[in-house]
Amino acid sequence: MITNTSITPFSFEGMEVRVLADEQGNPLFNAKDVARTLGYANTHDAIRRHCKGVVKRYPLQTPGGIQQVRFINEGNLYRLIAGSALPAAEKFETWIFDEVIPQIRKTGGYIPASESPEETMARAILIAQETIKEQKKQLEAQKHKVIFADSVSVADDCILVGDLAKLVRGNGIDIGQQRLFAWMRETGYLMRKRGKSWNMPTQKAMDLHLFEIKERTINQPDGTTRTTRTSMVTGKGQIYFINKFLNQTKFEGME
Repeated sequence: MITNTSITPFSFEGMEVRVLADEQGNPLFNAKDVARTLGYANTHDAIRRHCKGVVKRYPLQTPGGIQQVRFINEGNLYRLIAGSALPAAEKFETWIFDEVIPQIRKTGGYIPASESPEETMARAILIAQETIKEQKKQLEAQKHKVIFADSVSVADDCILVGDLAKLVRGNGIDIGQQRLFAWMRETGYLMRKRGKSWNMPTQKAMDLHLFEIKERTINQPDGTTRTTRTSMVTGKGQIYFINKFLNQTKFEGME
């Protein structure tokens, strides 16, 4: 059974999010806490619809006795974030990946009561090795980000989303044009409603100056004209999306 001392309570804008580390040191998040913080009215339905695979249940001592409490991994956490309509969802995502997960991984998770001092020392050595390895990976990723940002910042040209997909793939993320379009719609950067607004930037994306809309007038054979509108990714947008993907060890949500 998980004890309350195994759980680290975090607070996001006054909402509690309980987090624990499993035996391998991987962070697990209280599913109900996450869904409630992300503004889902029906937390049970949100977890059922958005979380893939088996949601782990752990026995937890509560004021009402021992209860089976659901915890989710990083992948399902990201899926709940992507499906949230809360304006602060992106801020919540940044908070999770920049503050919560690093702190959980730094502690190395909980130590079982049956663990001997020798086993604890071995765990500490492994944690130190993993920390060094992770720092090296972060430095390498940061080097690529700086190189990419420098190359894009000197270019004023906007590019198509398909061209951005090629840049993303060139930076080690397995994704193509159609999946990138789908991800941008799901995460609120492009409009999801079919029709004239299909794949047009959302107000959020325009406020961030990630896109420009290119209009083109086409002369029809019958003498009439037709205007087309295309979403173009700005130089700032290219930096924003590439760095967003590089900051993740695995690009979740594209399975």
